[in-house]
Amino acid sequence: MKKTIFSSVAVAILLLSGCSSKQPAVDQKSTETTVQQEQNSNAGEAQEVATEEVSSDMQEVGSENVAKSQTNEMSMEELQSKFKTIHFDFDKYNIRPDQQPLLEEDAKIAKEAPAELKIRLEGNCDEWGSDEYNFALGLKRAKSVKQGLVAHGVDTKRLTLISYGESNPVCTEHTKECWAKNRRVDFKVLP
Repeated sequence: MKKTIFSSVAVAILLLSGCSSKQPAVDQKSTETTVQQEQNSNAGEAQEVATEEVSSDMQEVGSENVAKSQTNEMSMEELQSKFKTIHFDFDKYNIRPDQQPLLEEDAKIAKEAPAELKIRLEGNCDEWGSDEYNFALGLKRAKSVKQGLVAHGVDTKRLTLISYGESNPVCTEHTKECWAKNRRVDFKVLP
């Protein structure tokens, strides 16, 4: 046991005495680290300046996008309000003669609208008939309006269709006048 302790001490002394002539690596690293820190702080200052310039440019671009987005939303709402609802007779999906001028006006509005905007035609029905029948009838009404718009020069790629059947009434009274208001195709402007 004494031999083991003695030899361990001897090995430790030899190792320590042999390493003493080398410069400690810690000092070199700390010097290198200090130099790098100074270089990084100078680069950091330059980066901060560049970042400030970029972020101010981004703020300008961002504010332009916000303004453009608000203009788009306002124009979408304005455009939405210009479209006229097309109404239908009971259990019919052909466009009535009194609705033709409205369809022509809607076609003109659609053609003048920005090309990136889409228009969804939403078919609706009164409460008479089964759900399945009313969904099918609402879709037929939307298709009739689409055909009319396309015939007046509206690009078919800009038009989408949906049927709400009887699930989206604008009037809930149980009168002939109310039911007539629900037999319609509405226009929805989409980005």
